[in-house]
Parts: sequence; structure tokens; C-alpha cells
Amino acid sequence: MKDLHNAPAVETALIGAEQADQRVDNFLLRVCKGVPRSHIYRILRSGEVRVNSKRVDATYRLKEGDRVRIPPVRIAIRTKTNARPVEFPIVYEDDILLIIDKPSGVAVHGGSGVSFGVIESLRASRPAAKFLELVHRIDRETSGLLVLAKKRSALTALHADLREGRMFKRYLALAQGEWTEKQSSVTLPLRKYVSKAGERRVTVDRTEGMDSRTDFRLERSFSGYTLLSAELHTGRTHQIRVHLSHLGFPIAGDDKYGNFELNRVLAKRGLQRMFLHATELRLRHPVSGQELRVEAPLPAQLSAFVCSLEAGSQSVPQAPYGNRGKV
Repeated sequence: MKDLHNAPAVETALIGAEQADQRVDNFLLRVCKGVPRSHIYRILRSGEVRVNSKRVDATYRLKEGDRVRIPPVRIAIRTKTNARPVEFPIVYEDDILLIIDKPSGVAVHGGSGVSFGVIESLRASRPAAKFLELVHRIDRETSGLLVLAKKRSALTALHADLREGRMFKRYLALAQGEWTEKQSSVTLPLRKYVSKAGERRVTVDRTEGMDSRTDFRLERSFSGYTLLSAELHTGRTHQIRVHLSHLGFPIAGDDKYGNFELNRVLAKRGLQRMFLHATELRLRHPVSGQELRVEAPLPAQLSAFVCSLEAGSQSVPQAPYGNRGKV
């Protein structure tokens, strides 16, 4: 199907097997290349997009044979991406999957003030690739393992595994405070909202929040800090960050939910990013069915900061007393 840039008339897309089981918002974002996400969601909310002549919301999953009505997109957009061809460190690759070690500070996709991200850069560096899509997302400030699918069938299978909790994801986070429990499960419901400044945020909300579960394990203790591993059982936005912050253990360097005064001091001491890293993935290969386990070690900056903690607390600033969590 052609890209819909200032289309003069309504388009109708017939969904085939390779397009089935993806969310309608993701389908529109792909076929309407360059159209802002906000505009895609606007035409969905207004009912201009129809599936089999019926209104659907953004989470509707397309089925083979569905007919999608796509209205004219009359906005000024660039027909070519400005994405630079970039290859990221590859942890695993075959004909079906690509797993990279994403650096901190790089968004996984364009939008929200970001012209392009990992997916756009990889497509630009692999122009012969017929299909390349994100299987999941991680925050821009988070580094580590990110899975992409090279075939629609693989994307569909992995999305099903994500929904059923069959994909294991483990992160390493440095929390400010003295966490003492060896293992604990946090089940605080989370709700997304937009701040007065227009910033996307997440908060714990026991009334309207969505169920969220993170299992934490104590890895190493330092004076005023704790290295934790976090296993995600749900994939809510900013889940680990908000769970830890709500409990009084904000992640070092977190510029949304952290201790901002301390973060400035930490930046001068070498920690110039958020200490959150996607370190391990275990998933079922969508073709062979065999378990695939991949790991990404801590980046140099995070590893060096851990070494400074091991060397002693004299050179590492402590959180103000009122902000030091303790379990």
C-alpha cells in the first residue's frame, strides 16, 4: 500500500495475513509515514478511521480480511525521513529476529519532539529490509536489550507471548536508599496522565490505575545506595521508575521521578544518565520454539559508577536524610 501523504481521497486497506493481529494505531503509523502520532490518535478518536464500517479504538487488533477506511491526511509533512543510517550493537540476529543493545539517550521511535529513533535509523541503514518492527519499547533514558522482528509472523507471535507473560525481562537499577529485603514483589497500580506542562507522567493510583507487578531482588548494597534487579511481569510505562520512586527509592539519575538535587551532584561525579539497564531477556523463538536467552552487561559509565561505590562512600554523595529510603 502506498504512503498516505496528503492523500486526495479516502483510502481503503484490505488486511492480509502478514498485517493481521497488529493494533490499528500501529498499522496507521506505519502506512501513514511521517504523520505525527497525535494526528493518528485524533482521527481514531473522531471516528474518521473505520474497520468494516465500524468505529474502533486505538487498541483494536486487526484481523485478516478487515477493511480499514483511512481518511485523507491533509497536513504538511516531509515525504522523506531525516533519519541517519545507524547500526547499534547487535546481541543476536537471524532471519527472524534482531536484538540490539540500545544506548541511553536514544528514543526507540520518532515522535514527541524526537525526529527519529532506533527503528527509523535501522530502517535507513537497511534499505533492503522488507519488514522491520519493534517488538516492545524501552524508555529513551534506559539502555539495554531491545527486540525487533524481521517478519510479521514473528511480531505477531512475540506480541502474543508478551500479552501472556511468556517473555522474561530483567533490568538492573541503582536505587537511592538502603533496601534490605532480599526479594520482594511490588504490585502498585499505575495510571498515566499528562502534566500541566504537557509532559507524559505516571503515578500510583489505587482507584483508576492498571495492575502492575515488578519483582525486585537485592543484588548489592552500598552506603546509601542499592543495586537491584527488577523482573517485569507487566509492561506499564515507566513501571520500574514509578514503583521505586513511590516506595522512597528513586533511581539514581532519574530526571522524572528522582531526587533532582542529588542527580545534579551525581552528574558531576560521573553519573550523567539514569541508572536503569535492560540486562537480560528470555523468550521463545517464534520459529524454532526454543528458548533464547540473551544478556547485555552494564555500560561503561554505569559499571564505573558501581566501582566508585565499591571504593567507598567518601567520594559518593548521599541523599538528603528526608529522601533516603530504608526498608
